[in-house]
Amino acid sequence: MGQDQKPVLRVSNLEVTYYTDSGRARALDDVSFTLNAGEKLGMVGESGSGKSTLALAMMRMIKPPGRIEGGKVEIGGIDLMALSDEDMRQARLSKIAYIPQGAMNSLNPVTRIGSQLVDAIRSHGIQDSRAQVEERCVNALKSVDLDPAVFRMYPHELSGGMKQRVCIAIGILLQPSVIIADEPTSALDVVTQRQVMETIDRVKDQINAAVILIGHDMGLMAQFVDRVAVMYSGRLVEVSTTREMFTNPVHPYAAALISSLPNLENKGVFQGIPGLAPSLLRLPGGCSFHPRCAKVMDICKTTRPLTRRVQGDRLVTCHLYNEEA
Repeated sequence: MGQDQKPVLRVSNLEVTYYTDSGRARALDDVSFTLNAGEKLGMVGESGSGKSTLALAMMRMIKPPGRIEGGKVEIGGIDLMALSDEDMRQARLSKIAYIPQGAMNSLNPVTRIGSQLVDAIRSHGIQDSRAQVEERCVNALKSVDLDPAVFRMYPHELSGGMKQRVCIAIGILLQPSVIIADEPTSALDVVTQRQVMETIDRVKDQINAAVILIGHDMGLMAQFVDRVAVMYSGRLVEVSTTREMFTNPVHPYAAALISSLPNLENKGVFQGIPGLAPSLLRLPGGCSFHPRCAKVMDICKTTRPLTRRVQGDRLVTCHLYNEEA
């Protein structure tokens, strides 16, 4: 990340806890990172590592029994966590947009696509004439490679990939600075996946937004993002450029994730990560990855590692890098 430009997004010490009958589960634990305009960050990790919780927390959409306990999410210097509920409602779509997982199911099945786009604009108090608003909606559909005729259609008349692109069109209507896409391709075939990813790429360039892409598909990440952030048990354990992450991951968990990818050299040989991700209600002491880690040391079992900068601009949360600090 170049030091000359000011990050458009700065997340600092974000914490989210779920209060359950079985106890407190810390779903996000002191998460901090920055993102520049036009940059794409891939957020990866096993299911339950906190990726979607991070997206919902940034949108302030965590529902009880979950609670945002602390931290800041600043976009262009404005802390979303400090806004009133109404101001935050206005900030959604205009400053930060969220394309949810299975977004195609979030369209209202009995309302035409055009009405859903128009509603999104009107709910933000934009007083343009009907013709201007419709033109804006049609332009958004065109920008995601959809025919203007889609404006008059119902969701059931569209394929999965088309519905997904409608959701992207809604996300960019008000030209937000940050777009979060939560597994935008999980229910699509590989050809449509590529089209949807290229669509996200193109609209990002049009409005110079920063994009956070949440997903499991490392191959897709390798092709489309600039930096990769790896989450484990609610903590960011490594943030590196895509090239560094895939050629030389520094955190043992990131390294295990990368080495578990199938490759052409050793066909048919699959390497998993031993053990299971721990329950957030019963995290092990010290570093929560230590029971599964190949490089575990005594300090890992008792002391939480801090996040440090290593090798230039990489962030890593691991005791192996204490000496460098």
